[in-house]
Amino acid sequence: MARQKRSSRVLDKAESRLTGVQSIDEKLVLNKQLTAQAYGAHINTLTHKLNAYNKALADVDALQIEVDEAEDFLSNYSEQMLMGVGAEFGKNSAEYERAGGVRKSDRKRPTRRAAVAVS
Repeated sequence: MARQKRSSRVLDKAESRLTGVQSIDEKLVLNKQLTAQAYGAHINTLTHKLNAYNKALADVDALQIEVDEAEDFLSNYSEQMLMGVGAEFGKNSAEYERAGGVRKSDRKRPTRRAAVAVS
């Protein structure tokens, strides 16, 4: 499942407020420090960081898919290797056991339970 991309309510609110501030004056300066231009720059900074974050999530999702596919391939290949060893040496051989299989003679056999009489 893909990771959920992130959005920002703070960013949405700031963009809305910037529009309002710019409707007052494009070059509004408050207290000689707070400017509409700086406000827009801070909004752009967060926008770029949020976009980079979401791109990184997409890259991680793509890598996770690749890892999952590689695991599936390796699992199938391992199964084929064990089946090949079993076909070559037999499923009751020491070679089969060394390759990771369980000897046919060592497998647990199901035991039947005695029927309990209901009185």
